[in-house]
Amino acid sequence: MKPDVGRAGAILERAAGEGRADLSPPEVAALLVALGIAFDAGTGKAPVEFRVALANTREFGLVLSAGAGGLDATLDARNFQRDRGAVHAAAELTDAADFLRLFRRTIAHQRLAASGQRPDAQLEACFGALLALAKAHPAGAPGARFALQKLELDCAGAGSSLAVTAAQCSIGALIARPLPRPIHKIDKLLHPQSLGIVGVSATGMNFARIILRNLVGSGYPKERITILKPGETEIDGVRCTGSLRALDHKLDLLIVAVNADAVYGLVDEIIETDKVEAVMLIPGGLGETPRSREPAAALAARINAAHGKPGGGPIFLGANCLGVVSHPGSYDSWFIPLERLPKPKKRPERTAVMLSQSGAFMITRLSHNPWLDPRYMLAVGNQTDLTHGDLLAYFADRPEIETIGIYIEGFKDLDGLDFARAVRAAVRNGKQVVVYKAGRTAPGVRGALGHTASIAGSYALFESVVRHAGAMIADTVTDFDDLFYLAGALHGRKVAGKRLGAISGAGFEAVSMADAIDTGSFAMEMGTLERATVDRVNEILKTKRLDALVEVDNPIDINPGADDEAHLAIAEAFLQDPNIDAVVVALDPTAPAVRALESSKLRPGHDINDPASTVHLMPPLAARNDKPLIGVIDAGRLYDEMAARLMDQGVCIFRNCARATTALAQYVEAQRNAAELAKEPR
Repeated sequence: MKPDVGRAGAILERAAGEGRADLSPPEVAALLVALGIAFDAGTGKAPVEFRVALANTREFGLVLSAGAGGLDATLDARNFQRDRGAVHAAAELTDAADFLRLFRRTIAHQRLAASGQRPDAQLEACFGALLALAKAHPAGAPGARFALQKLELDCAGAGSSLAVTAAQCSIGALIARPLPRPIHKIDKLLHPQSLGIVGVSATGMNFARIILRNLVGSGYPKERITILKPGETEIDGVRCTGSLRALDHKLDLLIVAVNADAVYGLVDEIIETDKVEAVMLIPGGLGETPRSREPAAALAARINAAHGKPGGGPIFLGANCLGVVSHPGSYDSWFIPLERLPKPKKRPERTAVMLSQSGAFMITRLSHNPWLDPRYMLAVGNQTDLTHGDLLAYFADRPEIETIGIYIEGFKDLDGLDFARAVRAAVRNGKQVVVYKAGRTAPGVRGALGHTASIAGSYALFESVVRHAGAMIADTVTDFDDLFYLAGALHGRKVAGKRLGAISGAGFEAVSMADAIDTGSFAMEMGTLERATVDRVNEILKTKRLDALVEVDNPIDINPGADDEAHLAIAEAFLQDPNIDAVVVALDPTAPAVRALESSKLRPGHDINDPASTVHLMPPLAARNDKPLIGVIDAGRLYDEMAARLMDQGVCIFRNCARATTALAQYVEAQRNAAELAKEPR
């Protein structure tokens, strides 16, 4: 039976017209009949109970959920692994068949199957009816009188059919959407042809003066900068003017680095004069403290109103914003002195972006791993105007961008839905999106609110919805580092399957790699080597006089006596095996035969400068093979230079074999999901 959403909507409309939030039991029963969902309150206790819900969330709008019911629903969610307790998806980004595929991962569905019940056809019809209702009443719909708040169904399997044993439905007030931001002006923010800065001290080294020095030091031409400073003609060789009104041209970008109390009047002047396309609000304290929340909300409302004017008004990044590094725009507006961040050898073409609600997150990530080397780095701040969804939507369509790393503390109203849409668009455009979400515990939520005036919602909901949209979700900051780096290093490599080849000269590493192939929701497997590969590896071992010590298998422990050439020749043999889809090779730097030191006192010349060293042999090996190849240098500071030389040449290097393999498994899972998304009609 096709859902009659018009009839269902009339039931909701009647309750809204009478000012009621909750539907009566007869109304709920009539609603289910209209949707074609069987209701049977007399079924009683069933062997398998589960719950299905369509709920309106502040961040993602209407979300479809299904999972544990009965006693299981009363358990702490931490008792369940990912996707086992419940699954969630933004209603807009799923369909009935897709959501049934998600639900099959849960313990509830596994119990249905184990008890011999097969209600999948009925489940799919139920999911389809709820999604049809969601489509008819989308969150934030202009002109709507009410919002569907929640439709929750307690269900039981009964053979091949589905029975709803209890149900409740409520409606509520709409979440008001702000006006759309003119996100095309982000181009002015990133590639300004004219730039202004306000707040520069003529006598001291304040934040604005450091920003000015960084702008010039990173290559932005002085003649295209204007300092807004009454009473001064120039500072550090850069011209000054008294005010926005005194400008004889329109600025692409204005950087505001003044006291927070001075921001309010300045923003009004920016809107009134229409002399600026994009604004960067550096100051903190706007909306992060109880005293500032009301005036900050009023400021955001005035900015929002300006977007209704012809041309859309200026866009604002921040407040509480570290700034932007734009290599194509030739500027660095961070207030961190350039000397305090590492400067590795740069890639000829940067293809990554980092977006972060916390500027310090970007600084520490870059400090730990300068090979991330993004093309753009933007501190989002407290989203007074531009949001996570806006920025990701912009970069989702940029052909030069391949990898996007994002740190989030919280979303503005319904921006989680915009963000999920942008994730889906980016992944379908061949990009990789890596996300770390903070604020997953009660103390973390309080910390996020105090930091950037964000509201951190349910982490389980966030993780499920955004991962379903296509993103790679990092569970920890370390996982983010690993995934963002790996995604950039391996972008464009062919991942045909999930079969791993693992090579090491140390037994513990070989075992650790085999143990790290399960992400919880996906598992790689150890590939079975072809006979020809086994023979080829045996020949390599025989040449190196290691054949009597090593049994050829996968994973393989090739003995500490193996030199650089042996490691890499066996790695290439594995790469060329049709039963292997990716290879992790531990390079055993402490082994005496491996040329891993900057210089050797014991064996002069037996070091990374030797043409026979891994530093020289591995880059061409990685380049001539399409499959992912990851090297592991699990050793201390003596081997930093070996790792750095390889990473400078684009070789993917990890300093721990378990981290390398875990990150690879998460990456392969994401690539398989992306391949499925690419098949779906847009």
